[in-house]
Amino acid sequence: MAEVAEKKEKQKEPLFSKKNKGLMTDPLFDNNPITIQVLGICSALAITAQLKASIVMALAVMFVLAMGNVVISLMRNIIPSKIRIIVQLVIVAALVIIVDLVLKAYAYELSKQLSVFVGLIITNCIIMGRFEAFALGNGPWKSFLDGIGNAAGYGLILIIVGFFRELLGSGTLLGFKVLGDPIEKTGLYALGYENNGFMLLAPMALITVGIIIWIQRSRNQSLIES
Repeated sequence: MAEVAEKKEKQKEPLFSKKNKGLMTDPLFDNNPITIQVLGICSALAITAQLKASIVMALAVMFVLAMGNVVISLMRNIIPSKIRIIVQLVIVAALVIIVDLVLKAYAYELSKQLSVFVGLIITNCIIMGRFEAFALGNGPWKSFLDGIGNAAGYGLILIIVGFFRELLGSGTLLGFKVLGDPIEKTGLYALGYENNGFMLLAPMALITVGIIIWIQRSRNQSLIES
């Protein structure tokens, strides 16, 4: 009887209840997968030299994580526990192949730039972590929201890092010159500004992520105490 009552209560819960909204908003700030859980750091170091690559990787992870969470949730009661990791890898690999084929069909140059990093989504700690920690124990809708939220939190950090690395390292955003022309010495370059080539190196991505973590923790006392 208790299980029946619990199911009825869940059915009455609005699709976008406060709790469900929290699944999408919490990973953006207080439980960000990169800055708080320290997951998915490798891609933040590898592909954030350009803002476009950061945005595409964020969207790719969002698709894979949201769809993967839903599939795992739908299959959670029929997956044998001994092979659940193998099943999860097969599902995420299939979704990554879809992403890779779409990129090659519609953004071939960008797909070459991202290269092996798209394939490495398969081993992204955030994706496997959400499969294990959430999708295996919750329904499809909540799993979908959890996937969107965690991917958005991951993507937010990638976009912030990519924004500053491309702007300060190349003087461009999405390939457009926003600070002027360094060769013709226009815009800020006419005042003596020079691009910081160090921003395009992987260590600067780590430093940028570290600064974001410091700012986030300094603004939230609970994170410092934890």
